[in-house]
Amino acid sequence: MLTEMTKSAPKRRTRAPKIVINADDLVHLEALAEGAMQRNPALADRLLEEIGRARIVTPAKMPANVVSIDNTVTYRDESTGLEKTVTLVFPEEADITSQRVSILTPIGVALLGLAEGAVFHWDTRTNQRRMLTVIRVE
Repeated sequence: MLTEMTKSAPKRRTRAPKIVINADDLVHLEALAEGAMQRNPALADRLLEEIGRARIVTPAKMPANVVSIDNTVTYRDESTGLEKTVTLVFPEEADITSQRVSILTPIGVALLGLAEGAVFHWDTRTNQRRMLTVIRVE
């Protein structure tokens, strides 16, 4: 009987890390996703999915160790060991030369709402799957 139970047990799937979004950013994020539907539907869908699964909190309850708009975050690529520090911003403030990454990029969507220590998978624009870890949020 134990063998039967083991065989019928569902396979473990890796869950996406929990995310938290600042309520003050919610309307702007939803508008950006809707506006991106024509230009980049896959990215817009991903942002809307993240918003849909997020816990929305007031600014006063936003944890300091969670990636939000205008936060600087350091993350590590687990396949290379390289660390990178970027600031997550709205598209109009993006400037890659200053390490200011738009929320409307694959890495921007992936980082939104993650807490320090979170490990997540990210698919690059060249369809490479990377595992990243959030090291620090400032």
